[in-house]
Amino acid sequence: MEEIYERLNEVFRDIFDDDTIEVNDSTTADDIEDWDSLNHITLIDAVESEFGVRFTMGEVSGMKNVGEMAEIIKERGKKL
Repeated sequence: MEEIYERLNEVFRDIFDDDTIEVNDSTTADDIEDWDSLNHITLIDAVESEFGVRFTMGEVSGMKNVGEMAEIIKERGKKL
């Protein structure tokens, strides 16, 4: 999981143009100033590209925090 979070940090820093971002399992959109609905779409696309996964619409709309995103990535990684 540590590698997943390191890679997620890089994606978040790139999308939100903020080198100070440190995401963890409880990080939500409320914790990052520019995380709005448009940036959310860009973020999901970037995460999918980085990890070679595709989230379902249900997963995207149901994710409550970065921890849930990381868990999905971890599970998908086992199938690759």
